[in-house]
Amino acid sequence: MSQTTHAGTHEHHDDHDHGPPKGIKRWLFTTNHKDIGTMYLVFALIMLFVGGAMSLVIRAELFQPGMQFVHPDFFNQMTTMHALIMVFGMIMPAFVGFANWMIPMMIGAPDMALPRLNNWSFWILPFASLLLLSTLFMPGGAPASGWTMYPPLVLQTGDAFPFLIFSVHLLGMSSILGAINIIVTIMNMRAPGMTLLKMPMFCWTWLITAYLLIAVMPVLAGGVTMLLTDQYFGTSFFQIAGGGDPVLFQHIFWFFGHPEVYIIILPAFGIISQILPTFSRKPLFGYESMVYAVAAIAFLSFIVWAHHMFTVGMPLAGQLFFMMSTMLIAIPTGVKIFNWTATMWRGSISFETPMLFSVAFLFLFTIGGFSGLMLAIVPADFQYHDSYFVVAHFHYVLVPGALFGAIAGAYYWLPKWTGHMYDETLGKVHFWLSAIFVNITFFPQHFVGLAGMPRRIPDYATQFADFNMISSIGAFGFGFSQLLFVYVIIKCVKGGQKATDQVWDNPEGLEWTVPSPAPYHTFDTAPVVK
Repeated sequence: MSQTTHAGTHEHHDDHDHGPPKGIKRWLFTTNHKDIGTMYLVFALIMLFVGGAMSLVIRAELFQPGMQFVHPDFFNQMTTMHALIMVFGMIMPAFVGFANWMIPMMIGAPDMALPRLNNWSFWILPFASLLLLSTLFMPGGAPASGWTMYPPLVLQTGDAFPFLIFSVHLLGMSSILGAINIIVTIMNMRAPGMTLLKMPMFCWTWLITAYLLIAVMPVLAGGVTMLLTDQYFGTSFFQIAGGGDPVLFQHIFWFFGHPEVYIIILPAFGIISQILPTFSRKPLFGYESMVYAVAAIAFLSFIVWAHHMFTVGMPLAGQLFFMMSTMLIAIPTGVKIFNWTATMWRGSISFETPMLFSVAFLFLFTIGGFSGLMLAIVPADFQYHDSYFVVAHFHYVLVPGALFGAIAGAYYWLPKWTGHMYDETLGKVHFWLSAIFVNITFFPQHFVGLAGMPRRIPDYATQFADFNMISSIGAFGFGFSQLLFVYVIIKCVKGGQKATDQVWDNPEGLEWTVPSPAPYHTFDTAPVVK
């Protein structure tokens, strides 16, 4: 707390001289959780378009068979950069932005626990992302290894290689610092009377996500450092010639990579768990079981990593273990899906934009879940592995899953953040365009994948042409629809009608009353403790 107090007295003293910092200084030096949350969200929005432009390069090339626009090496660089930018530069910063804005307000804290660390963990991000993007302009170009950075492929990158490694270190550092801040804030700064099981669901999902981040980010850091020493310091962790094993890197990477996908989706679960009760005008069904389900998902995410590696020649016992444990994750995830559905059951539902995105999340994320269950079956996975079916699977989880969760949260809290209502009609248009185009983009990829089209290739056999064309049209439609989202946000921030408390009003203030021990889970500020 001393940090906060010092900052407070210092600012107070400044007021007499020349007031709080204005202009660019306000943003550079801010320790205010709302300012930092805003910066995270704006940065994530910019990166959405940078990473999105890269995916459009990929889809333009795949519009028809043959080589049209880019060199095969550049095509593979685009797949690498698209993934790294979207994961580390877009979706994770977006959710950290939500956490910064909402967690202090939800638990009744004046700010985050470590405000200066908060400033630092944000400002590492733009520099790390610029470093990552700069590899595209270095001799030999960015790595063409995919975001998995598998050796020996990634070791052929050339001059850009150490910059790639350094940027991954910095991005991981930013995430770890943000996670530490969230844990300390939630553990130490809750309002009197707010026990852990009275916290809003969003705080729970982020608390668990933060522990995941601290556990797995150092694993990735270790893995990429071993790549670095293999390249420049004569070690042979992954070099067969020196007695190393490239499959070791896969184990290290996926031990990070699998919990990572839950780091990406759990905050979205939290946002959906705030929105559905509000627009169903009912409390969240099975609050405690939802908390335990998130905890179970997080625990299980650590013991399923090798399901990404069924084809490396692991022993049968290993395949069986990873198959069973992967299927086990479907249980807590199913609990969440059913509880969200039960929350809406017989509710007095209205379909404002945040609710539309949340309901779409429910349907489309479930499709991604089912295809994941298919991939968990070892003999089936031998067929699906490295095909476009896998691409379809994880994009159904990440786009209508994580991204729709983030967009829903933005619409939901924009009136609270800005004091203005967003344009509801435009919001709904944005929703329908996004929902239609996201399916046009990714659903056909299931079919080409099952028909045998491999992923990460710039050219393909003619039998895949029709579905690829549909997929590319969908991708451009989806990409350009997001410009409407930017317009809605700018219009809302600049003005628009004053926000009222319509459905955003505390859902507990409706017809029914809640017995006092019930979990407090509306999206507003801390409860009044009687």
